[in-house]
Amino acid sequence: MKKDIILSGVGGQGILSIATVIGKAALKDGLYMKQAEVHGMSQRGGDVQSNLRISTTPIASDLIPTGKCDLIISLEPMEGLRYLPYLNPEGWLVTNETPFINIPNYPEETLLKEELNKLPHKVILNVDKIAKEIGSTRIANIVLLGATIPFLGIEYEKIQSSITEIFERKGEEIVQLNLKALDAGKKIAEDLI
Repeated sequence: MKKDIILSGVGGQGILSIATVIGKAALKDGLYMKQAEVHGMSQRGGDVQSNLRISTTPIASDLIPTGKCDLIISLEPMEGLRYLPYLNPEGWLVTNETPFINIPNYPEETLLKEELNKLPHKVILNVDKIAKEIGSTRIANIVLLGATIPFLGIEYEKIQSSITEIFERKGEEIVQLNLKALDAGKKIAEDLI
């Protein structure tokens, strides 16, 4: 098993938290893992991207070559589209549909949707709305993580366990909220694919 994953979004959305959960779960599953991160402008609102490679065999490089990515996980639709050249022909894009308009020349929403709809393998969901319905917009990233479960190749229980370990210092209520968000995203993705 080998999965090359690009995570993208803007600073403050929780992309690196998703990478941490997946990485921890991969290690629990006995997989090899390498990760490289790019923090755009090192501030809230700047581009954030992470390469995450997991495999049953040792991994030489932490960077994903163009055309070799299996999965793009994006909390922002334009940021997901930015990394499409890395996606292999059978790869999937799992993205939030809600734009984070942080630049003056941000593309029109209709143009973004047209580009997303051209993709043969995609899951597009409004993670912000789902997170709000669950109880907190701060768990939108975990809703998105849940939507990637069918594509990760890591046992769901290992992802749940990793979330529990990462958030337990914040209390049981936060752990349960994040687990509920994970489950909601998983169910939506399963219904869409």
